[in-house]
Amino acid sequence: MSELMQGDCLEVMKGISDGSVDLTVTSPPYDNLRIYNGNNDQWGEHVWKGVIEELHRVTTDGGVVVWVVGDATIKGSETGTSFKQALHAMECGFRMHDTMIWAKDAIAFPDKRRYQSSFEFMFVFSKGVPKTFNQICDRKNKSFGRKVTGTGRHRDGTTKKASCYGNNIKAFGSRWNVWDIPTLKGNKKVGHPAMFPLNIAQDHIISWSNEGDTVFDPFMGSGTTGVAAKNLDRNFIGIELDEKYFNIAKERIENTSEKGR
Repeated sequence: MSELMQGDCLEVMKGISDGSVDLTVTSPPYDNLRIYNGNNDQWGEHVWKGVIEELHRVTTDGGVVVWVVGDATIKGSETGTSFKQALHAMECGFRMHDTMIWAKDAIAFPDKRRYQSSFEFMFVFSKGVPKTFNQICDRKNKSFGRKVTGTGRHRDGTTKKASCYGNNIKAFGSRWNVWDIPTLKGNKKVGHPAMFPLNIAQDHIISWSNEGDTVFDPFMGSGTTGVAAKNLDRNFIGIELDEKYFNIAKERIENTSEKGR
């Protein structure tokens, strides 16, 4: 089931019940890095603080928020807005469960004064201990077939054998928290200036929720999180301010088939 709403997410979220969302996967506007049909002047600290506070309210105990974000560089300095948002989430009661990285295959513009930025943060906030973690194991082990060796070190400097010492190394291990996912190129975008790849939404939904859970995106954009949620048999709630993007998202989600159908 998908519930799609057009409007200001701060106002619309007031109608969502406390503790009713299992997982949020969203990508808020990044400072003023993109122009969203003239809506940029409606974005700022006065908005994202309230959104994060509302996310804490609507998230169930053990629920997770995945906040995909980057920073603008203004007058030679990165804004640090992403860090401010992460710290505010912790002040609201979220745990900083993980600081994940989306490693992209492209850069915006070359800069002769710094190394080229090719990543975005994927902050994973949790309301208490995450109640769900479906580990994706698709990292090919170079040491497949060998035995586990190595030691762990205690705080006092002494060492002990790893708990899995002597076990056979499997062909594939757990994915690490830096995800190499290609960006969407021009001809794969559908009328939105900052679409993120379906795999980002899909893999986080797999990781932090189960079938039948409710997934939320307060900045729905072109509806990528909603498409992934429907593909994976999750319920979805989406909010989008801009009418054009809302209609794009609505059409994409309505034209997506649920898994197995």
